[in-house]
Amino acid sequence: MSGDSGRLWHTVRHLRPVQVYGRVWFRLFRPRPDLRPAPPRRPVHRSLTPTPEYPASMTGPQQFRFLNEPGDLGAEGWDNPGREKLWRYNLHYFDDLNARASHQRSSWHTALLADWIRENPPGQGTGWEPYPTSRRIVNWVKWALQREGVDTGLRDSLAIQARWLSRRLETHILGNHLFTNAKALIFAGLFFEDEEAEEWLKRGLEILGREVPEQILPDGGHFERSPMYHALALEDLLDLINLMRVYPDAIPERYRHFVEEWGGLVAPMLTWLDAMSHPDGDLAFFNDAAMGIAQTHASLDNYASRLGFTPLPASGNRITNLAPSGYVRLTRGSAVAMLDVAPVGPDYLPGHAHADTLSFELSLFGQRVFVNSGISCYGTGEQRLRERGTPAHNTVVVDNTNSSEVWLGFRVARRARPVGLVVEDGDSCVVQCSHDGYDRLPGRVRHTRRWVLEDGTLVITDELTGRYRAAQARFHLHPSIRVEATDGDQTTATVALVLPAGQKLRLSTNSRMIGQTPSTWHPEFGVSEPNLCLVMELAGAPLQTCLTWNTIP
Repeated sequence: MSGDSGRLWHTVRHLRPVQVYGRVWFRLFRPRPDLRPAPPRRPVHRSLTPTPEYPASMTGPQQFRFLNEPGDLGAEGWDNPGREKLWRYNLHYFDDLNARASHQRSSWHTALLADWIRENPPGQGTGWEPYPTSRRIVNWVKWALQREGVDTGLRDSLAIQARWLSRRLETHILGNHLFTNAKALIFAGLFFEDEEAEEWLKRGLEILGREVPEQILPDGGHFERSPMYHALALEDLLDLINLMRVYPDAIPERYRHFVEEWGGLVAPMLTWLDAMSHPDGDLAFFNDAAMGIAQTHASLDNYASRLGFTPLPASGNRITNLAPSGYVRLTRGSAVAMLDVAPVGPDYLPGHAHADTLSFELSLFGQRVFVNSGISCYGTGEQRLRERGTPAHNTVVVDNTNSSEVWLGFRVARRARPVGLVVEDGDSCVVQCSHDGYDRLPGRVRHTRRWVLEDGTLVITDELTGRYRAAQARFHLHPSIRVEATDGDQTTATVALVLPAGQKLRLSTNSRMIGQTPSTWHPEFGVSEPNLCLVMELAGAPLQTCLTWNTIP
């Protein structure tokens, strides 16, 4: 089997049948838009609880800033092919309707809504793809619920979008896309009131009745193993609970238990997000994750509190083992480490996966020290491949090969699986795990990593079994960390690392040399910050990397 055909086979064989025939159906079947007037608006029982606000994305009446890139609607239009699709998606979301200080831009919003309806004929262009349609429906409903009267043309457009979406559900993608589709159907089904709206509502509830138990794991984590998409899923769930309280009598009897069941997921999902956040309050970078896309733990915790959920107290545990998800958080004094001992994602849905198995991130004294490289873009280019690849993460690269075969923008063929996990909490916090991602190499290489955290010390031991030509352990430094000095002899090497507030960290290893390679860190889409990557060679014997610091800051 050739390389390309083999890679395709190892990708497709994991898919569910609906993802294969559903993709064909989605491409070939295109319904006609239903342009009938909108159903009547349903009376509300109570006001919508204020939802989390995102930063404003409108900088002028037709000016925007998405993914750290400015744009002008007047000059570019709604579907400029020169823009990346994700930027165009954001243009069609209408997040600014409910963003920070949105009331100050109400005249801009009114004009923008009318312009979108006029310039985006039903069923045509990027804005009518299911995902942006779903996001837009939710934003329009939230916006409309803050107003007594809504223009007839906007209500009609909203109904046309809901009808279109109901026939364009992303069952060929599943995961967070189908979740978002279902959420939008529920929003439209509750906002309007007639038999048609009841069908949208029931369809959305039926989908989430299946998807929520599958997508939310027993530890509260989202099954795609991305902290960013987990935060988005938690916000979606809180939004649904919020809206169902606005229209309590509209929920069919057979689905009313969902409100209680979904409410029971809020605390474990918040706990999971807290465990996967650094002391700076923002997300750890495992799989597709970046700042500025999803709400932080603090923001979602506040939203949950406004809805009446009582946050769980901090556990204070030195080890938080999120076993169903596959992440472990270690806390000792000023040190916080997050370890990836997880599968890359669901077998049939690894689109947001990175080849980052057995990577880790570390904060000391509230400052990120070792960071995975994050993401700056989607799409199918070289930059996307680089950011998903093993060398962009704090783990071991063997024979210049990714531990999981990531390809194109959202594809994975053969993927690493963690095996032999051991978690011990004694005098030391100990975690050990192996992965089989390099078993496909001729030498059938197996990587085993062991972390031992004590007060003022973290020791990482990497061992490879099997035959290989070259292997490197890579440790990416946060851009604010400065390398002050290096030292070594024939058998060891040492570097001193300086944190922004002056604290020092000593890194020593039994490798003969610690290389320093220029790299880049991507905390947000469209952002690239220069940083350094420390590189140690593995040459037969296990590599031991010892980090020590003064426990008094």
